[in-house]
Formats: sequence, structure tokens, C-alpha cells
Amino acid sequence: MGVEIERKFLLAGDGWRALVERSDRIAQGYLIGAAAVAAGHAKSSVRVRISGEQASLNIKSAVLGIQRDEFEYPIPLADAEHLLHALSDGVLEKVRHHVHYQGAHFEIDEFAGDNAGLIVAELELDAADAAYPRPDWLGVEVSAPRYYNVNLIDRPFARWTAEEKAGREDTAC
Repeated sequence: MGVEIERKFLLAGDGWRALVERSDRIAQGYLIGAAAVAAGHAKSSVRVRISGEQASLNIKSAVLGIQRDEFEYPIPLADAEHLLHALSDGVLEKVRHHVHYQGAHFEIDEFAGDNAGLIVAELELDAADAAYPRPDWLGVEVSAPRYYNVNLIDRPFARWTAEEKAGREDTAC
């Protein structure tokens, strides 16, 4: 069984940009998304993602917190394009920047469209209580459901209040 342990952070500066090793354009959508989970109709979210010429299907348990069951499988690009455009709840677009800092791999997502202006650093850990570096560009932790990609389709960053955008109000969407 796959398990994801992930923390998310807003950024406190642009110092990370000089450390970017590569960047990938990503388009993703959900076949079973936030609305079905919130209504109690689903125990998981099901995502299709296209990153460059690679495509995948991802299933995550619908539990709150930094640790969730996760399974990911490669699928043909043509299948992903069809699923994304014909069957998903909407498309989320972002550029994912890869930054290594003191042995940690930060994935920094810079969102586009209705989520433009939102930049979130993600850090996957081996354990929920694992230590990790805190570079000066890493801001407040926002590992709350509001920042889950599945929720950014139903309630994009453009519709958030100023408090929500600052990470001061992290209640569920």
C-alpha cells in the first residue's frame, strides 16, 4: 500500500527560484473530486494528470491530515487527455518547480488560471514527525484541506478572502 506524508507551505520569499533544478507544466483534473467526497459519496479522490508527455492516474484516500493512502499508475497519454477533457470536474494548471535544499526535495507549485497568484511548496516526508529543513523562503505551513489540489478546482484561489490567501484562516473548504 502506498502512503503519502506531505506538508504544504506558503512561501515567504523568492529565494527558492535561484535553486530550481527543473520545472514541469502540469494539467490535472479529478474524476472523483471534492464534491463527491464532501457529500460522503466517495472515500477517495481520483485524479488524472498530464506532465509533459507522461500521464498518470492517482487515487488518494479522503482523509484529513498530512498522511493519506496514495496509489499512482502510469496511463497512456491519449487516455489521460480524454479523461481530463471529457470526464473531469475541471482542469487545474500549474508549473511544478523542483528544488533540493539541505537533502530535502521541495516541489513548488505555481498555479495558473483561477488559481494564479497561489504558490505552494510541498515536501514529502518518511514519517509525520520527521525533521525537515526550514529555508528562509519557506513560510507558514498550510497543510489544510483548503490547499488540496482537489479543492482548488471547486473553490479556486481567486475566490478566497484576504485572510485565506495569507494562510491565516485554514478551515476546510
